[in-house]
Amino acid sequence: MQFLVAEGARLVVSLIGVIGLVSVNALFLIWMERKVSAHIQLRPGPMEVGFHGALQTIADALKLIGKELITPEDVDKIIYLLAPIVMFLPVLVSFLVIPFSPALVIRDINVGLLLIFAFGALSVLAILMAGWSSNNKYALLGAIRSVAQNVAYEIPLLITAMSIILMAGSFRLSDIVAQQSVLWNIFLQPLAFILYITCATAETNRAPFDIPEAESELVAGFHTEYSGMRFAIFFLAEYTNMFIVSAVATVLFLGGWRGPVLPPVVWFLIKVYLMIFIIMWFRWTFPRLRFDQLITFSWKVLIPLAFVNLLVTALVIKIL
Repeated sequence: MQFLVAEGARLVVSLIGVIGLVSVNALFLIWMERKVSAHIQLRPGPMEVGFHGALQTIADALKLIGKELITPEDVDKIIYLLAPIVMFLPVLVSFLVIPFSPALVIRDINVGLLLIFAFGALSVLAILMAGWSSNNKYALLGAIRSVAQNVAYEIPLLITAMSIILMAGSFRLSDIVAQQSVLWNIFLQPLAFILYITCATAETNRAPFDIPEAESELVAGFHTEYSGMRFAIFFLAEYTNMFIVSAVATVLFLGGWRGPVLPPVVWFLIKVYLMIFIIMWFRWTFPRLRFDQLITFSWKVLIPLAFVNLLVTALVIKIL
């Protein structure tokens, strides 16, 4: 009984910590993206609210909280209201298995990587729900594009991850970090790293793969008909997904929490935010692809390369 009480208390504290991390992380990443984009374009970015605009995103959050929640006529109301929730809840679940350090992990289960990929796939369902229920042709087109894009890019993403799983012999994230005690996988699997970061950028709907939104063509895509905090939840989930795919990249390729001098959790966060910076750098450097180019790039380039990399990895492991 005491064990159940203690375990329940630990889960509650962990949930509060995750919600706090998600909120602060989103506020920081929005500010960081504004600064990164501004400096790439030779502009100062937000400067007025707080030091170098550090409090600008807090002001934006307060503005969104105060905005009216407008529900258009003729929407499928239940699905319309459920879509932001379905988008956000799987994001929280993914934090259960991310190892920030040897001691700082909520559940170190033996199918941790599989759990992250399984719940990450639910975001496609949420986007489809939002587009279909909105009774808006632009939102629906954005949702349909998203389904095609995510199906295309999940395949090379999973195949690429399998190469690392073969090397570690486990789906447990802590085992994958332990396997890199001598040399990080980014040096052993450079092609896999390039494939992963490309697919992860597409999976999080970031430019140059932000076809589901594509504001120049589809207004705002699948969330066109959402306002206030409903709109904000979609963006909260997007920025949190960036953190999750970067955390998985850190575990798979950058040795996880490993590093000299600094505490393990500090090294983990440094690597995660470095990966996020690279994803933001992509957005403000490369032009958006056409939809046919995006799909062709996955099926004709990324998937064959991922299969070749997996086969070579399996062959090398078998020989050695």
